[in-house]
Amino acid sequence: MGDIVVLKESYGSSTAKKEYIEAVDGRLITCDRSERFTSVFDLFRSVFLPQGYPDSVSEDYMQYQLWDTLQAFASSITGTLATQAVLKGVGVGDESATPLAATITWLLKDGMGMLGRIGFAWFQGTSLDCDAKRWRLFADILNDCAIFLEILAPLFQGYFTLIVCIAGVSKSIVGVAGGATRAALTQHQARRNNMADVSAKDGSQETLVNLAALICGLLMMPVVSGHQTLTWVLFFLFTMLHLFSNFMAVKAVKMETLNQARLHILVQHYLQAQTTFHGAISSDILPVKIVNMQEPVLWRTRRKLEIFLGTSFAAMMKSPSEFSKLKKIYAGDRYILDLDLSTGKIYILLHETQTVDSQIKACFHAELVNFIVEKIGKKENINEDFQNVVAIAENGNCAEVVEESCRLVSRLYPVFMAELPREGWLTSYALLGADEWRAKWLDTELLGKKLY
Repeated sequence: MGDIVVLKESYGSSTAKKEYIEAVDGRLITCDRSERFTSVFDLFRSVFLPQGYPDSVSEDYMQYQLWDTLQAFASSITGTLATQAVLKGVGVGDESATPLAATITWLLKDGMGMLGRIGFAWFQGTSLDCDAKRWRLFADILNDCAIFLEILAPLFQGYFTLIVCIAGVSKSIVGVAGGATRAALTQHQARRNNMADVSAKDGSQETLVNLAALICGLLMMPVVSGHQTLTWVLFFLFTMLHLFSNFMAVKAVKMETLNQARLHILVQHYLQAQTTFHGAISSDILPVKIVNMQEPVLWRTRRKLEIFLGTSFAAMMKSPSEFSKLKKIYAGDRYILDLDLSTGKIYILLHETQTVDSQIKACFHAELVNFIVEKIGKKENINEDFQNVVAIAENGNCAEVVEESCRLVSRLYPVFMAELPREGWLTSYALLGADEWRAKWLDTELLGKKLY
């Protein structure tokens, strides 16, 4: 009787493997079956990658992190150039400069930055979740602008304090937008409720990159110091690298949640497929990867009609009789959509018991109305259902457009929602940027009466 394998084990998805064998004499022998150099790779993996990688993170994790690493390195180099310029501007190395003047300039710069941070978080806090990729890219572009101002500031000593204060405000906005969107991306990457681990390892990677950039900066500064032309050449080269790397990083992210931009692409493609079907309903839904590739990361999604989700009833300003008709049209729904073709606006009133599905359905309806308006004046071969609604919209009859589009939504939306999960989309929550107004419909007979 020979040796018997008692147990085999492996460490996560790594190549570290062991076998425990019972020898003939009864001893337990441990055999390491790991591939060569596994210990080195596993050490690197455990230090810089989340535990359980790659199974514990999203598929786009490595591609994003590689581009993010490159942009962090480029940003650190340009940041070093900016630091040298600011220190020179406040008087470091200048015997005529006073410590008090330098301190006041620095405090003003930091103070303006603090105010900018508070103001930006107030105005744009919620949209950072909804458009994480766009705001991430915005933050890095603004960071490059701030660094440009800091390098430029010493050339205009009369306006030095003003310029560095503007740069300070810009960098504070970068801190808010970059930090918040990084948190949103970390939430997307973490697939085992391991946000803390993913965030911590991202910090370790960034620290390593900054250390490498620091060493390069120490070697570079003696050469650059006093050579303004070389400083600007290096700034523009590394800024171009920084912007390109950031663009590639955000384009690498494949988010499965629905926001306004991704829903717009999905619905427009889905509706376009319906126009060629006569009697049947197409289930043509774009996969996550394709939609994310098409998602704009520089500009907001442009539509014929602007959508106001979660608006106040005051924006609609309907008479009791008009609102009563709308309630009948939307019987059973937890939203009411109305449009004004003259101003190019769609208003969506959300019920206080609205759900994620209600918001998605309301936005689907809004996209359908936009799709119909886009077809006005275009000679396309579309099916009869869409032709009729387009003709009504062309006549400017908003009430009929709302009513007829509701019938289309009731037919098309259930198939759309059923197909989304099959293509990898999450429908348990959405990031559609709804405002906070919620309403409770009153009975028709109560409308127009005074309530005491």
